[in-house]
Amino acid sequence: MKTRDFYIVLVLLMALLAGLGFYAGWKVSQPAEFTRTVDAQVILTALRDRGFLVTQTYIFDQPVTIEKTSGSALKDFFFGQTITARGAMEVNMGIDLANVSAEDVMIADDVITITVPGATLFNVRLVGPIEVQNQQGILKRLLQSEDGYNEALSELSKIAEETATQEEFVARATDRAKEEVKQMLGYVAQDKTVMVLIKN
Repeated sequence: MKTRDFYIVLVLLMALLAGLGFYAGWKVSQPAEFTRTVDAQVILTALRDRGFLVTQTYIFDQPVTIEKTSGSALKDFFFGQTITARGAMEVNMGIDLANVSAEDVMIADDVITITVPGATLFNVRLVGPIEVQNQQGILKRLLQSEDGYNEALSELSKIAEETATQEEFVARATDRAKEEVKQMLGYVAQDKTVMVLIKN
């Protein structure tokens, strides 16, 4: 082999080795494909991180009347009391995702079935001021006068809670909860169908 041919072969061999080295380095530097396995624990973590999921908010604005009467017109004239009040109460309903356990999650092929609790009351709070009218008997006004605000707030809260926990309002909050859980898990398990059931 002539010297010139030898150098040509040597240069080609070095170029080939350099090319292989660059290719191997490029493959090694590429990030490995990450495949997330969606199991019950991944789903439970995603749900429990949300804690209590508020799914429906109601605003109730209705008057209340509290009558403190003894049944005796004379006694009520001195010690009776009638409180009339009105205020907007906000009631939040939703589901407690902390109560979902591993037994509530079923994964079969491409379908995830999860069972969640029905909607319950989260909180009741006053929105804005309360209008209070307080009529008191003569002696009660002099001896133990009270503005009636706390009793009015308590009664407004009680009525708002009783109204919100009626079947139609609970059903609406529960239906909304199913939609939100399904949407939430759609981000966690994008390639799976999610079915949400309600615990009996």
